[in-house]
Amino acid sequence: MRNGKDPMRQIKSFVIAIAAMVGLTAPAAAQLRVTVVGEEYVPMRIAVPDFDAEGNGAAEIAAQLSDVLRNDLASSAVFELVDKAAFIERDLSIDMSPRFPDWQVSGVNAQALVVGNVIVNSGNALNVQFRLYDVFGSTQIFAREYSAPTPLSWRRLAHKVADDIFSQLTGDTGYFDSRIAFVSKVPGEDPYRGRLAVMDQDGANAEFLLPGFAAVINPRYSPTEQLILYGAYIPDPKYPKATLLRTYLYNIETGRQEVLAEGPNSLDYSARFSPDGKSIALSRAVSGNSDIYIIELARRTQRRLTNDAAIDTSPSFSPDGKMIVFVSDRGLGPQLYIMREDGAQMNCPKGGRDTTCRITFDSGRFTDPVWSPRGDWIAFSRQGDGKFSIGVIRPDGTGMRIITDSYQDESPTWSPNGRVILFEREGTKGAGHKLWSIDLTGRNLRRVPTPRDATNPTWGPLLK
Repeated sequence: MRNGKDPMRQIKSFVIAIAAMVGLTAPAAAQLRVTVVGEEYVPMRIAVPDFDAEGNGAAEIAAQLSDVLRNDLASSAVFELVDKAAFIERDLSIDMSPRFPDWQVSGVNAQALVVGNVIVNSGNALNVQFRLYDVFGSTQIFAREYSAPTPLSWRRLAHKVADDIFSQLTGDTGYFDSRIAFVSKVPGEDPYRGRLAVMDQDGANAEFLLPGFAAVINPRYSPTEQLILYGAYIPDPKYPKATLLRTYLYNIETGRQEVLAEGPNSLDYSARFSPDGKSIALSRAVSGNSDIYIIELARRTQRRLTNDAAIDTSPSFSPDGKMIVFVSDRGLGPQLYIMREDGAQMNCPKGGRDTTCRITFDSGRFTDPVWSPRGDWIAFSRQGDGKFSIGVIRPDGTGMRIITDSYQDESPTWSPNGRVILFEREGTKGAGHKLWSIDLTGRNLRRVPTPRDATNPTWGPLLK
């Protein structure tokens, strides 16, 4: 417990219902969409005036909700927010069409416009409505209404509205109504100790999940539920001066924690969920040699995938669950390899057939691979040229790009829609680790606020 509060109050207490939904009023072929050139979005200019308000306390909620909505949209590489100071039309109503010419003039040049209202009714329930307009087409293209039993859920509703707008204007799913788990650290204290924490994707509502500081490492969110895998060093009951590395499974909603993996005379670490959340892949070290294993969660059955004298570690599933990327030093240094989840032979991208295929051939040292939820890229950390950088590569080994450049960037994790990468950064030696986000294209680098220093981020799925 944190200060006596439910660790998932933002998820469990705020039951949000879609009260009404209005479909597109223009033909699908005519719908306004963000332009995509290759992997890059051409930013769309979008205007988001403050939502109208009605009811006790609604004005303050409307202003806060509008700010969070604008910040969500501005934090992506998709949108360019029109400055509120440029607005000509200010008395907007959700019940009336806007004066479209006022949003087309020089200095505004909005392509999309959002108009909404916030109502707090006599029973203290919250209602949020919005309309999305194509300014140059002079048409409404989408409308939706949300309701919640308490005004305290306003921030969650702001994220849901942002997801709707993102989805309608890009064709991709949004990612704003999601959470991030990470390891929180006190600057200047033992670098190996930290607290497991969780927060909204924009840094709000940060909470600790476990009591006290411990040696927590590598939390990994389930892609389907509010579950987290993490490793922790604990005292060895047999040898008081030694430690054990255990893998735990933690249910955020219930607070239930269980030991998931602790093999006899072995060290289990770097666990990740399968895409369906029913299995995990992890590294198991026996007598100093690490291989990849699969554990089915329901029955706890175990299956060994690799059997090599090299160190094989850091497995990550493809979104269809059929492939795994991992790190191995069998190529005289840590490089990225792919293999089938069933261990069968495959055609390697560089030719030949094998059960494992190398996809990086670089002088750098590769770690932390994680497959994009879209399946098109694998993110990684690369050490080389005196730096740790974040990069991406195609699963066939083509198209490698380094997208960050700093003193030490590590631990990439993907947004639920595969468009944004979150990672930890130490800008200079001793500066402390912070969380940053960047678009897949390498644009839109942003700091994500955390209460203290932070490492090992893992992005959770869209909330339900």
